[in-house]
Amino acid sequence: MATTVLTDKDAIRDWAAARMGFPAIVDTSVETGTQPMLRIVFDQAAYQDQDRPERPQNAGGIELVEWDDWMKIFEESGLEMIVNEDVPGRRDNYYELVRRGEE
Repeated sequence: MATTVLTDKDAIRDWAAARMGFPAIVDTSVETGTQPMLRIVFDQAAYQDQDRPERPQNAGGIELVEWDDWMKIFEESGLEMIVNEDVPGRRDNYYELVRRGEE
């Protein structure tokens, strides 16, 4: 399947919105100061209870964030988003975040 590379913040937001996707961050380390992993969550994952005070900070959970926060990390990390080209009648949620120029 053919792919498209997205780097423009409006194009990324539009792609996610068309699939009811929401920006999220997964902290991949129990140590502070480690680069979080960006994700876009779909369906039920977007409705998870975000009020979990029993969960320790930096415990590796998914945290929904604002697009501005997500995009800041996206830009600072020099990432681009690879998605499958749209096919009429089908919405594919596949995406991959890679460093720019590595696709």
